[in-house]
Amino acid sequence: MASLSLKGIYKRYPGGVTAVTDFTMNIKDKEFIILVGPSGCGKSTTLRMVAGLEEITEGELFIGDRLVNDVAPKDRDIAMVFQNYALYPHMTVFENMAFGLKLRKVPKDEIRKLVDEAARILDITHLLDRKPKALSGGQRQRVALGRAIVRDPQVFLLDEPLSNLDAKLRAQMRTELSKLHKKLGTTFIYVTHDQIEAMTMGDRIVVMKDGYIQQIDSPINLYSNPVNKFVAGFIGSPQMNFIESKLLKTDGKYMVEFGSEDGKNARGRKFYVEIPSSKVDSAVLDNYVNKEVIFGVRPENIHDEELFLSTAKTGVIEATVDVAEMMGAETYLYLTCEGIPLTVRVSSRSTVRPQDVVKLAIDPKHVHIFDKDTEQAVLLTSL
Repeated sequence: MASLSLKGIYKRYPGGVTAVTDFTMNIKDKEFIILVGPSGCGKSTTLRMVAGLEEITEGELFIGDRLVNDVAPKDRDIAMVFQNYALYPHMTVFENMAFGLKLRKVPKDEIRKLVDEAARILDITHLLDRKPKALSGGQRQRVALGRAIVRDPQVFLLDEPLSNLDAKLRAQMRTELSKLHKKLGTTFIYVTHDQIEAMTMGDRIVVMKDGYIQQIDSPINLYSNPVNKFVAGFIGSPQMNFIESKLLKTDGKYMVEFGSEDGKNARGRKFYVEIPSSKVDSAVLDNYVNKEVIFGVRPENIHDEELFLSTAKTGVIEATVDVAEMMGAETYLYLTCEGIPLTVRVSSRSTVRPQDVVKLAIDPKHVHIFDKDTEQAVLLTSL
């Protein structure tokens, strides 16, 4: 098995287009790394450079201790699973899984042994005589994984392998892939645009935007301590609420102020959320006093329960319900507070309906503040 080291990796195309800029990270042996971001952010290009399918314009790529910039894909000891599975339609499942081994002149009895073992791991032994057209999407995905497993590579590269599956099967395959990673004990690098996949499977997640790494961290740290507004909005569903606010300081206490002046669709009310002293770094916050900032709070940290409302000293707001979405175990409320759109997650027992005016309490322990111009986090620790 192997670790990887990517040092200052760039990918530039003719015409001056830079797809990946200064990608630098070390990946430990047996780690499950997720590259996540919106379409066009450079995640698949990065994966293809690791595979050798795209030439590295600048920088160094090591697999283990070996510099592989100029090593052919077939000699890098990696296996890649594609979004479209890339199975040969005229071959059986067994033949698809064995094809790479045959090219390498592996003895027939060894091929049979390796394919049977991979099929057993993936629970597709009963499918070995079928052709791909007779398989479901999930079964084809398993065959594609099996074809990679038989090669016993140092590194598995997976490029959005679940995107063609329906929601139920996708959830099932997420679990299967996590089990497979633990069973094989191999380094996995996995590309997705789905932040749920990223949060549930990765040991560490690389969030990318416009070819740049935004943050590399564990799922819980990405969620609790996003380094900028982009990461905060990309990780978490529904996404974080962002409110244009002003940071104030009164009697040594910091608070954010938001709301509206008298207007057509608002009553001209201001609301205040005091920042707990445990979250305060005065040396940083003093630079933002009386300035506009972006105030962030996740939907699950805005509460309608009486327990929160009765004990809240600040952060109690009123909002009008626009839409209530029943999601089974919980309800999403889409509201407007003094012209500001908000999303809140509440209990499925909630009885509120559109046009209702509700009182809500913002939990100050879980607020975020971002610089309005740079969008970098000002308040990092979410307790």
